[in-house]
Amino acid sequence: MAYLQTLSRSFPGWVFFCCCCCLPLLLTSSLPVRGASMAHHGCRLRKTNFQQSYIRNRTYTLAKMASALDKDTDNRLIGQHLYVNIKENNRCYLMKRVVEIVVKDVLLITEVKNQYSYAGEVAQFLASLTSELSICKSSGNREHIEKNLEQMKNKMEQLGENGKTKAIGELDLLFDYMENACTDVPKGGNKKKN
Repeated sequence: MAYLQTLSRSFPGWVFFCCCCCLPLLLTSSLPVRGASMAHHGCRLRKTNFQQSYIRNRTYTLAKMASALDKDTDNRLIGQHLYVNIKENNRCYLMKRVVEIVVKDVLLITEVKNQYSYAGEVAQFLASLTSELSICKSSGNREHIEKNLEQMKNKMEQLGENGKTKAIGELDLLFDYMENACTDVPKGGNKKKN
């Protein structure tokens, strides 16, 4: 304490204090890289979100239940085709939008919640992820993102009731794609491919 009082009385003491204590903190702080999009920084989730075995099991069980009822094996809603013409730094934003569509247009529908016992829990978990990504925005032109989302929605509508079943049956894919696109940890391959 006496040392700080001595420093406070002398200008050179303050310079020394700032150089030794404050400057290293400033140099090691996480400042954005020059030219980096600030919007992209909001497009990250903690890996631990996806490591909760309870919700992973619920999601995969729900997908398996719906997949058994899916009569259409030719079409796929979730897959690499969503990434056509999408830069890697926009993939998390794209997956956030896909999750929002699946939650709103499929999982929160009363009939779905009544038919599938875990639909409400999985919808709540996925909605919490999109909430965490609320500041995640696309960088650059959104034309390709909107086009790919529109194609997915159109395909789901064309399939009618089976479109909802297919979306639920692909929740395991959605879970994996969201994890791969939105976490900083190096990504492995997806369990299912196109």
